Amino acid sequence: MSHIHPTAILSPEVEIGENVEIGPYCVLEGEVRVAEKCVIGSHVVLRGRTGIGSGTQIFNGASLGNCPQHARLAGPTGGLVIGRNNVIREFVTIHGAMSPDHDTIIGQGNYLMAGSHVAHDCCLGDQVIMANNALLAGHVEVGNSCFVSGAAAVHQHCRIGAYAMIGGQAHVTQDVLPYVTVDGRTSQIVGLNIIGLRRNGFTPGEISTLKDAYRVVFRSGNRADEILRQLQSSFPEGPAAIWANFIQASHRGFVRERAVPAAATLRIYQPDNENPEAMPGARRAA
Repeated sequence: MSHIHPTAILSPEVEIGENVEIGPYCVLEGEVRVAEKCVIGSHVVLRGRTGIGSGTQIFNGASLGNCPQHARLAGPTGGLVIGRNNVIREFVTIHGAMSPDHDTIIGQGNYLMAGSHVAHDCCLGDQVIMANNALLAGHVEVGNSCFVSGAAAVHQHCRIGAYAMIGGQAHVTQDVLPYVTVDGRTSQIVGLNIIGLRRNGFTPGEISTLKDAYRVVFRSGNRADEILRQLQSSFPEGPAAIWANFIQASHRGFVRERAVPAAATLRIYQPDNENPEAMPGARRAA
């Protein structure tokens, strides 16, 4: 049996599963669906087309499913889908998607610490940790088992690859490759996330292979098209294999290593009509 505090306000269309606890002064309105065994603390607001997966804990003051913070917002907005067994701490804000046919998506087993923010149309994988006051702008993608440290901010439309570590107060304005660590002071890559890889069960052999792939990407000094060919030929399978696809899918370019050869670049070769040799958005280290 669920327990709903008498001061909580629920609109008629809200659906509550079995063994749900809803604390004092909560407001649930709209097409809100709360699955079984969820615990919702006091003063929590759930709005819009919001689904909460089973076993999720939401602490006091969190606001989930509100409309996006967008100056040109017009018409109906989208939903918010939160998976199973998430922990959403005090005063976290997660907004619904911009358009009715889209959702902001939070996977399962994530831990969002107090004051963190996930904007409209973001997509978080599983086992992601966002520390206090970490901020994701709209349309950000975060891969499985990433750690976004306190007060780090990620620009809209950026992607953070799986198992990456973003240091405290970093400002991320381009894609972050999987498995790497971004230093909070410089907002640049300082190597593989070795500790995170070990904690997530990567074997010494797999980590050694990732080190080899890291040298190809960040230390070879080759153009991006050659880096891509080397990745595809030398690392066709295993953890390093996802780097080639991640690079090919980029539109924003990549966060660079803190110290790289002058000729190195991380933008894939993409000829255009005006200049067949151009690499749009390419950046070279100073």
